[in-house]
Amino acid sequence: MAQTWHDLLFAHWPVSMSVMRPLVPESLLLDAFDGYAWVGVVPFWMSGVRPRAVRALPWLSRFPELNVRTYVTTGGKPGVYFFSLDAANLAAVCTARALYRLPYFYARMEAETNGAATEYSSRRYRRAAEFQANYGPTGDAHLRDVGSIERWLTERYCLYTTSGAKLYRGEIHHTQWPLQDAGAEIEINTMAAAAGITLPDRPPLLHFARRLDVLIWPLRRVK
Repeated sequence: MAQTWHDLLFAHWPVSMSVMRPLVPESLLLDAFDGYAWVGVVPFWMSGVRPRAVRALPWLSRFPELNVRTYVTTGGKPGVYFFSLDAANLAAVCTARALYRLPYFYARMEAETNGAATEYSSRRYRRAAEFQANYGPTGDAHLRDVGSIERWLTERYCLYTTSGAKLYRGEIHHTQWPLQDAGAEIEINTMAAAAGITLPDRPPLLHFARRLDVLIWPLRRVK
């Protein structure tokens, strides 16, 4: 699959390893930075979503997405584990659930960019999971150093998911994130709570990226 991600906010909170361990499949090792697992709430919108050999259709390939994630590793390969992925396109939700075995949900969503700022809202249909925020960059874009928390959180080139007792990996390819420091006014955020995660009562670590082109490979079973 090919897709382009736009106006992306990384909002991250540290959560104790003991709290996170029961929420992640036993086949995956929780990854930690400074002794904590990290939970990300990541709103953005996508365009050009399509199989690589197929022309993008605007009504099908452009829509907002919002994910809740943490960081794991297996076999020495660090990656992302998703608790939920909300999208405003029902066809995309059904396809991703079937092909990628990911916990996608259909939601009513809007993402509107005004200058540098993005106004974002999402409310999952028939479930209590909602996000509403205004966010944007506060600094220039630059690549982050090896060993920094920014690089540890974002430079992960695969996703992991499970189906029954089987573990799968999906490879993700892109250039290094051109991250900017960010600010956000988060008015509503029940996304992590919907996954059974209580976020700490502290401001999140915030980063922004304007655009990134991404390739996603089919799932392969990890034995």
